[in-house]
Amino acid sequence: MTDHSVKPKSVKKVVLAYSGGLDTSVILKWLQTEYGAEVVTFTADLGQGEELGPARKKAELLGIKPENIFIEDLREEFVRDYVFPMFRANALYEGIYLLGTSIARPLIGKRQIEIAEAVGADAVCHGATGKGNDQVRFELTYYALKPDIKVIAPWREWSLTSRTKLIEFAEKHQIPIAKDKRGEAPFSVDANLLHSSSEGKVLEDPAIEPHTDVFQRTVSPEDAPDKPTIIEVGFEKGDAVSIDGVAMSPATILTKLNALGKENGIGRVDLVENRFVGMKSRGIYETPGGTILYAAHRAIESITLDRGAGHLKDELMPKYAELVYYGFWYSPEREMLQAAIDKSQEHVCGTVRLKLYKGNVIVIGRSSPASLYSQDLVTFEDDMGAYDQKDAQGFIKLNALRLRTLAMRKRKLGK
Repeated sequence: MTDHSVKPKSVKKVVLAYSGGLDTSVILKWLQTEYGAEVVTFTADLGQGEELGPARKKAELLGIKPENIFIEDLREEFVRDYVFPMFRANALYEGIYLLGTSIARPLIGKRQIEIAEAVGADAVCHGATGKGNDQVRFELTYYALKPDIKVIAPWREWSLTSRTKLIEFAEKHQIPIAKDKRGEAPFSVDANLLHSSSEGKVLEDPAIEPHTDVFQRTVSPEDAPDKPTIIEVGFEKGDAVSIDGVAMSPATILTKLNALGKENGIGRVDLVENRFVGMKSRGIYETPGGTILYAAHRAIESITLDRGAGHLKDELMPKYAELVYYGFWYSPEREMLQAAIDKSQEHVCGTVRLKLYKGNVIVIGRSSPASLYSQDLVTFEDDMGAYDQKDAQGFIKLNALRLRTLAMRKRKLGK
């Protein structure tokens, strides 16, 4: 069997996706000791809500040159070029998951490759485990954008298979460890501007309700205000462009919707999903702003999309969501689907009025200059000849023809 792993000492310079936490700090030092490689760190601000300054200080402390430390605010690009295109598709993995973690990986991976090319690195490295989806998402992105790149995945290579071993390695190499990081975390958390996900450890039994401490992005629906919040979201070409008539950038809109969703207890999901690598896993997801955006987008589509286009979009959506979840953002099939979806959004414009109340997003109004809804057609009153009810008889008989033919055959055969 061919060994496709990268050999130690074969890498001169590597770009590491770096958070500044224990795991990636150990990986940084491990790359230096095991591979003898020059390490470049890349830390992306995707709206995870953490102070990123300490990541720079920690990288410097571990011997990384200032010119090899990249910390970038990618929030606008993240929402504009990844989240919004996905929401045009109304993408839900397995009918529930709004793909908050999945959609962040192609952007992080893309920037790693761009930085690798800029600094002349011959390898990239991520801290995803060998059991999860993220290793696939990162590496499919790397290879799609730079097919000859070397990829280092420490969790598939090293012997540091427990938190005790990680801490021992950190202490041996004088890597600072915060006091609150020495104990075993009760569950792992991933967060960005679209969502937060919590999984593992105390959450692994799907029969047990998660403790209230798990939730970070939302108040409990029971504790949400007794008075509903009414908002209006404006759309152009399928993208949200305003809230209550105030135009905002994509990241600003999602930030505002997150705040509104948080205080009204919106966006909690307790999900058992099928990972791409073959196992089931249980995750607790909070997507407050995304849940509001999803409901608003479907509402504006309901009056602006033709039935055929809308139904076809709904047929394509599971495949689109699966591609995002599996890590095929940069695949030709995702781009083909995106082109069709974006074509459908040309006239998806107007405003949607929503009531946010104790975990619920309730559509209470929608209007559009491109609306296909006609009161003249649906009214029971005289509709000035726009629709002759007598025509329905022939329409029904034609559609019933094959059903009548089948029924006659059954009668003939006595079945």
